[in-house]
Amino acid sequence: MVDYKMLARVNTLTFNGLEVQSVDLQVQLASGLPNFVIVGLPDKAIAESKERVRSALQSIGLQIPAKRIVINLAPADLLKEGSHFDLPIALAVLAVMGVISADKLTKYMVMGELGLDGSILQVNGVLPAALAAKRYGLGLICPKKQGSEAIWAGLEDVVAANSLTELLNHLKEINLLPLPEAKKADKVTSLLDMADVKGQETAKKALEIAAAGGHNILMVGPPGSGKSMLAARLPGILPPMSVEEAIETSMIHSIAGELKDGKISFERPFRDPHHNASTPALVGGGRKASPGEISLSHNGVLFLDELPEFNRATLEALRQPLENGYVSISRVNAHTVYPAKFQLVAAMNPCRCGHLGDHALECARAPVCAQEYQAKISGPLLDRIDIQIEVPAVSPWDLSGVKKGESSASIRERVIRAREFQQKRLQELSEDCNCINSRLKGALLEKVAVLDNDAEALLVAFADKNKLSARAYHRTLRLARTIADLQSESKILKLHIAEALSYRRSLSGKM
Repeated sequence: MVDYKMLARVNTLTFNGLEVQSVDLQVQLASGLPNFVIVGLPDKAIAESKERVRSALQSIGLQIPAKRIVINLAPADLLKEGSHFDLPIALAVLAVMGVISADKLTKYMVMGELGLDGSILQVNGVLPAALAAKRYGLGLICPKKQGSEAIWAGLEDVVAANSLTELLNHLKEINLLPLPEAKKADKVTSLLDMADVKGQETAKKALEIAAAGGHNILMVGPPGSGKSMLAARLPGILPPMSVEEAIETSMIHSIAGELKDGKISFERPFRDPHHNASTPALVGGGRKASPGEISLSHNGVLFLDELPEFNRATLEALRQPLENGYVSISRVNAHTVYPAKFQLVAAMNPCRCGHLGDHALECARAPVCAQEYQAKISGPLLDRIDIQIEVPAVSPWDLSGVKKGESSASIRERVIRAREFQQKRLQELSEDCNCINSRLKGALLEKVAVLDNDAEALLVAFADKNKLSARAYHRTLRLARTIADLQSESKILKLHIAEALSYRRSLSGKM
């Protein structure tokens, strides 16, 4: 005989960005008119879960008693969202019915969506949930295909099941489920090769420097000059992510539902949203404050083609994340922070027709049309882009040549050596070895960017003559530091400063 006043509890969670907030799910089966009530600020998906739970239990031959069932999601003043509450609700109901032991459930954090046939479906956020479970000293019950995510978090007690039947058999020790294996995503074998790009040696060198130091880059040139082609090949010369970077990036992709079958990728993300993307789509937001493209490209590359065609307000929203490495999304009832340490690669035409300077092709409104077009990119945004280069049209002689350029693999070797040079220097200074040159600040930048006398004199004179802002001055220092690293030079020389200054050109070609 079931004690209908008995209370069962299950540990589950809800999300605020990447932050996992613990939820104490309480179920009471009491006498009274048959009813199934969920309280504690549930959203629409949770309110509908009672029908999925009822059908899933019926599919395995169990009938919910015709009693009053009350589900409480504590704390009651915290908004709960997501279909991952299905499985914890079902297990709590089974525990209060006496089908499974309530004590066993207290050792786990539970998440999963239920199908009407009792299958356990994939949900978002398993990786951050597993990291939270580890902090709380709990195991994790999750969908079968996402068990690998939990293993990457370092959990030793993970129950990943395909169906409610499998899970019940495991909890009753009738048929134990194996521990999932940590899986890596397949390597992308079709990375585009820099050798395919003919001509554009200056742009290739600029991309190599950008890759070595994580610098932002803007390419300006006529249509068909190869700007998009060059940008698409940047991932092929970037070093792979470390385990820490891969997990940090995968957490964001897990929350966004873009982590496939629990496999972690060590390739740096490359995102290229269309220029009609809204501000919430690019920086994050919306009703659920979801991560945007800048967070999905965390530790990777964000490519914005046709830069002036983006909405002006959307581009201005990039200024704070470019500087701080995170984006803060504020709502009436929530404040969400997502990491956004991305490398911006932008491309644009010099004017609307794209042929400024070519008297045979440019429009009749030149150069006024160019001034209007380029004015869409604000000075403060340009100030945050370390490398600004012109990408001229490729000559037919370069295109007809059979000789290929340097491969991405050889360029990548130099980039990795430069990154290792940076890490070794930071180790000697007892600093964070994951801080790349583009993010050096304050006292650390002063320690790392040591100039000889000639280099310092050149930079100061140039900054004074051309009225460089403090930000532009320090970004030039960081860029020169990367150029020196590629040459394994411990001190920044005059030629490094000169090269760095040559990459900081405005859209008009003047400083």
